[in-house]
Amino acid sequence: MNMILLAVTALATALDNGAAFLLSQQQRDGYWSDRQMPALTALPVWALCGSATAKEKNEKLSAAIRKGVDYVLSTQRPDGGFYIPKPGRGGSGLGNYNTAVCLSALFDSGLAPVPAMLKAREYLAASQLVGDDTMAGGFGYDRLSRRRYADLSNTSYALSAMAKTASLEELRAGGKRVDVDWEKAIAFVENLQKKSGADKGGAVYNERVPQGGTATNGSGKVNLRAYGSMSYAAVLSMCSAKLDRGDPRVKNALEYCTKYWTVDENPGMGTQGLYYYFDIVARALSAAKVEEVGGHKWKQELAAKLISLQKKDGSWSNDNNRFWESDPILCTSFAMIVLNLCATQNE
Repeated sequence: MNMILLAVTALATALDNGAAFLLSQQQRDGYWSDRQMPALTALPVWALCGSATAKEKNEKLSAAIRKGVDYVLSTQRPDGGFYIPKPGRGGSGLGNYNTAVCLSALFDSGLAPVPAMLKAREYLAASQLVGDDTMAGGFGYDRLSRRRYADLSNTSYALSAMAKTASLEELRAGGKRVDVDWEKAIAFVENLQKKSGADKGGAVYNERVPQGGTATNGSGKVNLRAYGSMSYAAVLSMCSAKLDRGDPRVKNALEYCTKYWTVDENPGMGTQGLYYYFDIVARALSAAKVEEVGGHKWKQELAAKLISLQKKDGSWSNDNNRFWESDPILCTSFAMIVLNLCATQNE
């Protein structure tokens, strides 16, 4: 019992220290990190809203969350997306990614106007690629882009946000309810899932970008290799689409996760995207209602790992800057979202 209490205390302390760090880094206008990227403000809001500290609703924390929410809302465009336009870059400032993260955070905050969130749902639904090719059903970084592109990371964020906020459609006044094409979305995800070999059940980023891939026999063709974070992104996407653990696709994905379980690296990618990996593991396994992975109590192992990585100032960051992870705001937000989910084992 004492060991359990010690673990609970350590987790609560880590969350408190992480929250204190985030509060110290918020800018006067309410944003964090980069005002051109609303998601980098939404992620701290998401983390702070879910923390044990936030549940106490102390005045300073509540004010910070409110300011963050207001800043995110100020970035909403007439088309419903949350992003800062970047003319000349062939897109809309990572509109899909920013909108999906912002919508999830705003919903959890309980502070955003329903019409604003409904408009964001409209933006995301209209961002899903249509057609008959293997990109159909997926989402890329931008709704407006010079190329036809989708990947599993953006798709998982969009599908998770749409599933999380589905209840808002009950409040839509008139008109047809908005949603994505879930059948097409799952077809997109399934196409990225490996059907055989050592990484059967795992998933790749997309069919064109060889993350972790190697050329085969001088043919020039790249063999795409599944890796950890994308395999969990597949699980989260499937759960968002309400597939259960009995579905063969979910079962195969979870078998891959069991085979390559670790909290020491992003399997197949090493330290690249390590905190994103921690985040997607926690959100996917929570959505799948999985408490153990191959006999590993993932909440306990993830919590212990993150507590060991926390810096003296309460922050987290990755020495490997791939995917922006040298930014302590990004990594601290990811870490706190994970610890919030790990804390549910003690409720």
